[in-house]
Amino acid sequence: MHTAEHILNQTMVRMFGCPRSKNAHIERKKSKCDYLLPACPTADQMQDIEDKVNEVIKQHLPVTVEFCSREEVPHDVDLSKLPEEASDLLRIVKVGNYDTCACIGTHVNNTSEIGTFKIISSDFENGRLRIRFKLS
Repeated sequence: MHTAEHILNQTMVRMFGCPRSKNAHIERKKSKCDYLLPACPTADQMQDIEDKVNEVIKQHLPVTVEFCSREEVPHDVDLSKLPEEASDLLRIVKVGNYDTCACIGTHVNNTSEIGTFKIISSDFENGRLRIRFKLS
């Protein structure tokens, strides 16, 4: 589920030019992520999100972990959500060449282990899109 969140985040960044999720609640059975957007995505765009996430999952990408100092973090990795008390040594998780971010979560070794991503609902209010999803 956590690796699927990484893929969803990068898909939203690429499709809408928005930041990674503002808030996320990741659980085994279902999860949700909030994104700040200027307008509500259309039904076709929501389907495109789901399709793109599944397309990436089906690429059987390796999920790797590297450790580096803050100074060595690649320039495109967003550290804005990193707590101030985080150590100088950061854990960087890469999903193939699709996504790279600092993360302490548990991940699969390969996207082939994720299953199928399904958006179960979404709502848009005051510039916040909430996407609820599950894996099967």
